[in-house]
Amino acid sequence: MSVKAEPNMDPNFNNDLDARVYVAGHRGMVGSAIVRQLKQRGFTNILTRSSTELNLTRQQEVEAFFVESRPDYVFLAAAKVGGIHANNEYPADFIYDNLMIEGNIIRAAHENGIKRLLFLGSSCIYPKLAEQPMQEKALLTGPLEPTNEPYAIAKIAGIKLCESFNRQFACDFRSVMPTNLYGPGDNFHPENSHVIPALLRRFHEAKTEGLPEVAIWGSGNPKREFLYVDDMAEACLHVMAMPQDEYVAQTETMLSHVNVGTGTDVTIRELAETVAKVTGYEGNIVFDTSMPDGAPRKLMDVSLLGRLGWQARTELEPGLTSAYQWFLDHQQDIRQK
Repeated sequence: MSVKAEPNMDPNFNNDLDARVYVAGHRGMVGSAIVRQLKQRGFTNILTRSSTELNLTRQQEVEAFFVESRPDYVFLAAAKVGGIHANNEYPADFIYDNLMIEGNIIRAAHENGIKRLLFLGSSCIYPKLAEQPMQEKALLTGPLEPTNEPYAIAKIAGIKLCESFNRQFACDFRSVMPTNLYGPGDNFHPENSHVIPALLRRFHEAKTEGLPEVAIWGSGNPKREFLYVDDMAEACLHVMAMPQDEYVAQTETMLSHVNVGTGTDVTIRELAETVAKVTGYEGNIVFDTSMPDGAPRKLMDVSLLGRLGWQARTELEPGLTSAYQWFLDHQQDIRQK
């Protein structure tokens, strides 16, 4: 059983290096980047549990972990994630598992009086036809993209859970919504990966096999925004460390989430050309216009994040270079998955 405790509103996260900091989802790309940032900043008591050690969809296990470990701060980066195919095939799993993970951790955080929690969502929370760039106020203003609607609904529920516990119990629970992420720890699966790891692997294999060309779906004209994952982790620690009064002053009670991105985008053609340069592929890039383009543009409005005092630092090419080096260093592990 969890034990109710009054929340301790401590604004000095950056100075609380001995605090117990729980990173849920520490083996994922974002969670592992948060752990790296915490270690770099001198935090000495980072709590992690693998999925075999702690099933976050089981309320009793989560409550027992919070009572035993007594975390002071929580980064909620754990989630069931996947590409379009997985979202289409297993919609019930995506909505149920993510709702359970969020609900169990957020409630246990309140019941055990943690100082602060940061929930990580996704840009897919916004309507399919949201005005570009997408502002925080676009939430719940239109239909979602059907292919990942169950996942998006779960992430919206996570935002509203945080806001509701803040309103009812004066908790200090915050939410950040990242754009498309890439970097060390990404998923390079040939079928289930997102665009950057998929292109890095495809161009690398085309180079090693001496292929004369690489085909890309669509016209290459759609524009997308990409954020290096270590920048995302840095933004998470920045938002977590803000004094509560400053965070509350800049956000709204029932619209409290913060977009995290670069505020700039590139065409898929520009992305492919940069990936070819980074991987050393010298063949031709062709675009299969018989395949769909998807949305013409998906860009986050990051003006609120700027007012909170943070902006991304990693440019696309050096970020891709780092991601490619990680791929090269972990090829054996990647191919076994």
